[in-house]
Amino acid sequence: MKKTLILIAIWIPLWAAPLSFAATVPAGTTLSIRTVDNITSHDRVGKTFTTKLDQDVAVNGNVVLRAGTRVFGRIEASRFDPRRSNPLTFDLISVSVHGKKVPIKTDLFRPEANPKTARQLMKGFSAGVSTIPPGTKLEFRLAQPVNL
Repeated sequence: MKKTLILIAIWIPLWAAPLSFAATVPAGTTLSIRTVDNITSHDRVGKTFTTKLDQDVAVNGNVVLRAGTRVFGRIEASRFDPRRSNPLTFDLISVSVHGKKVPIKTDLFRPEANPKTARQLMKGFSAGVSTIPPGTKLEFRLAQPVNL
């Protein structure tokens, strides 16, 4: 019995080790996520939404963020205010690590829209509502390194 407890005491830290050390995820790292919340071009600027990592993130061969980790985003521009009809633009702002939100900065993401008129082509937006449903896979690049 004592031998079993000792083996378990040794094995558990080895199994959890890839997630327990401090690491820096370099700028330029791709974060592949899946949306949890519905995101539309008429959402209010500043609205936050939830996503989850679709793939593990590794640094030097060690997994530092597991697939399924919650990642939070924010709407940066939208067509919520009809007087300021901007194309939908959003980014990721934090990742949940051990129950704490760690700030991150990613490049802005603008879903591709199909312009209907020459004016819309020049302005960069289309008619109607753009919707990104839950479960949509998206990729973001870290604009700055993240210390975990």
